[in-house]
Amino acid sequence: QVQLVESGGGLVQAGGSLRLSCAASIRTFSSYTMTWFRQAPGKEREFVAAISWIGATTSYADSVKGRFTISRDNAKNTLYLQMNSLKPEDTAVYYCAARYKAGLAPVDGYAYWGQGTQVTVSS
Repeated sequence: QVQLVESGGGLVQAGGSLRLSCAASIRTFSSYTMTWFRQAPGKEREFVAAISWIGATTSYADSVKGRFTISRDNAKNTLYLQMNSLKPEDTAVYYCAARYKAGLAPVDGYAYWGQGTQVTVSS
């Protein structure tokens, strides 16, 4: 049974920073590609950033490139998203998702999801 629990969301002013965490109850966490998605009200869930299971290769949506950093600590079974220079358009529920020994995929390619954490950026 895979469980993902996000934390670290909150209310922040534009230009501020937040660090999201995703604690995973996965025996072989290092074998999973981990991804952050987000969903704003009235919009579809969208890709934010991912880190691969092999080589820890990272990728980012253009909208967050240079501002967000994804990382993972395999010893702690934890995924992180450091978000700097936050903008009001970053307001959304942020979800982590896991995919076993595979690369990036669209939303429907992930079997395991957390419950989400709300990030609100005020202007």
